[in-house]
Amino acid sequence: MKQQIIVSGLGGQGVVTLTRLLAEAAMILGWPVLASETHGMAQRGGTVISMVKVGPFKSPLVPPGGADVGLFLCDRNLPLHRPYVRPGGALVVNTALSGDYLGVDALGLTTRLGLAPVTANFVVLGFAVGRGLLFCTPEVFLPLIRENSPPRFREGNEGALLAGLKAAEESSPA
Repeated sequence: MKQQIIVSGLGGQGVVTLTRLLAEAAMILGWPVLASETHGMAQRGGTVISMVKVGPFKSPLVPPGGADVGLFLCDRNLPLHRPYVRPGGALVVNTALSGDYLGVDALGLTTRLGLAPVTANFVVLGFAVGRGLLFCTPEVFLPLIRENSPPRFREGNEGALLAGLKAAEESSPA
């Protein structure tokens, strides 16, 4: 197994949380994993990018054109971080707009479900996993979310992941 993933968003959207969950999932499955984060002005809503490499890699950084999957929690980051995703790689974008990527209206889903907007990151993760784009299955992430979420957020985080899985199922070609 070798997979290179970038997670792009803004400070406060849960980029670091997704990075940690992806890395922990790889460790549970027994695969080597490296992760790197660039926070910048994240605390002020600035751009954040993280990189996760599952498999026998030597460097944690994903070169431009090297990522197999890009998880975009903010569509405004597409022009900036899209070049990290290889031609033919999968782009999952939190957006209600259509484009040459897999879009999921994660923020809209969380709003309709009465969940906190920050749980949109779990919708994007669920959508990517549900579409078979990541190295593991949903069964790996549900226990991780239960273990790593504070009790008061656990139900919402799980619900957001399940909403993403359902959205992936509904968007998949029959």
